Amino acid sequence: MFYTYMLRCNDGSLYTGYAVNLEQRLSKHQDGVASKYTRCRLPVKLVYYETFETKSEAMKREIAIKKLSKKLKEELILTTD
Repeated sequence: MFYTYMLRCNDGSLYTGYAVNLEQRLSKHQDGVASKYTRCRLPVKLVYYETFETKSEAMKREIAIKKLSKKLKEELILTTD
């Protein structure tokens, strides 16, 4: 299983990524070793994720989400609450 996910950073910004093991990746983000972007914006909170069968699908979805405006990303998050 592969994941595309969004995190809300402490400063209110959103970070989008993909992972093979979502729990492990979140732990690395919280430890400040997963991403330069999130390292200085801790703590982070998982606010959205999707699952995929292949890495390629997850990466394509990550790119698609990154191209969205922040408003559309927020709407996507609200649809899962």
